[in-house]
Amino acid sequence: MTRPTQGDHPAASPAGQRGGATSTRSRPVTPDQPAGPRRDDERAGARRAQGRTSRAEVAEPLAASWDPDPESDPGPGATRANRRRRRFARAASTYGWRVYAVPVLIVLTVLAVLDSARSPAPQTPEASAGSPSDEAPAVPLIPHPGAGPGFGAAKAAAELPGGGPFTKRGAGTWSVVPGAGPKFGTGKLSTYTVEVEDGVEMPGGPRGFATTVDATLNNPKSWMGSGRYAFRRVDDPAAADIRISLTSQLTTREVCGFGIPYDASCWKGNLKRVVINHARWARGAVAFQGNIVQYQQYVINHEVGHALGFQHVPCEATGELAPIMMQQTWGVSNDYIAALGSDGVEANGQVCEPNAWPFPAVD
Repeated sequence: MTRPTQGDHPAASPAGQRGGATSTRSRPVTPDQPAGPRRDDERAGARRAQGRTSRAEVAEPLAASWDPDPESDPGPGATRANRRRRRFARAASTYGWRVYAVPVLIVLTVLAVLDSARSPAPQTPEASAGSPSDEAPAVPLIPHPGAGPGFGAAKAAAELPGGGPFTKRGAGTWSVVPGAGPKFGTGKLSTYTVEVEDGVEMPGGPRGFATTVDATLNNPKSWMGSGRYAFRRVDDPAAADIRISLTSQLTTREVCGFGIPYDASCWKGNLKRVVINHARWARGAVAFQGNIVQYQQYVINHEVGHALGFQHVPCEATGELAPIMMQQTWGVSNDYIAALGSDGVEANGQVCEPNAWPFPAVD
């Protein structure tokens, strides 16, 4: 809303009238002869004549009569009030409209100052929503790129889905599940143990976990399908190249880190340990749409792939099966992975289909 300024008010533009109207000032009337004693009727007539003369002399713009009823007798108690009115009449006669304009200007100025103090400052583009605030952290934990699908969708893909129970906190120690077996596959041999953190509880127990690990690695669609890798399960951790370990949620976070705050599993080379997050083992990932068995096969193959020396890769083409080394736990969209700030993946719009195997086309 546009408010009128002082220049718009008719009483606030005296400068614009200097070359126009001229002020008429009253002059004292000199009697032709000395005044003598007057009767009451003469004094009343003189007062009436003086009242008419005063009104005629002060008839300027905005100058109103100071006595609306000059013929009325104010009475003996109004002498002081009469003197005040006469002083005001003389000031009005001398200064004309200025007597009224100055108080009006003062009132308008005070109102303008109060209105300005109450009115909020207009919002500037720099302070508009969407600009970073001064209180925001200098380096956000999860960077949000300028392009891409928006962080909300990436976050939804990386969240742990609802589902069955899992162990949040274990003892921080692991026990080997017995079950040494023969070699399978051709190529470079890697020995492995199957271990479960003490305190972790699950349907099927530790042996059920070991059975899934063995069946996954001893599948031609797994790493052995390339002809370059062979595996053999052992019971002695000291003899193992890879220690495949089911681990509680919070212990996994401690061992693997939680810089990107979404549950995942990891390979810890200095410990020779594949850490499988029990929360993910029980519930899978959003991209797998409730197929828990497929996710369990994926996470074993993915983390063993790290143990074999493979690094993360992005989706190569929309609609194709995701590479086994893609971080499918957090999604099968490059845009989603990029939004989480992981491994410098480019947000290029490519979206793959979930896949559990290194060589899915092998019969």
